[in-house]
Amino acid sequence: MCRNIRTLHNFEPPATREEVAAAALQYVRKISGSTRPSAKNAAAFERAIRDVTKVTEKLLQELETQAPPKSREVERAKAKERSQKRFARG
Repeated sequence: MCRNIRTLHNFEPPATREEVAAAALQYVRKISGSTRPSAKNAAAFERAIRDVTKVTEKLLQELETQAPPKSREVERAKAKERSQKRFARG
């Protein structure tokens, strides 16, 4: 998975439309192999981002879990700790 795509399910507060759209953009960039499409492909690129955003929002609405919602702050701290361990010098 692309490292820039973050888990969006089961957070309190729920993922925003902007977070879902950002994940969709990263996904489309990854599978297309392009961060900026040519003018000829721009419409298809933008349409794909809209479509992936819609499908992702629907998926997030339909997913069910019994796990308690996660905190963005706690998850951010965990990620920072993992990064520090991973890139520690010594």
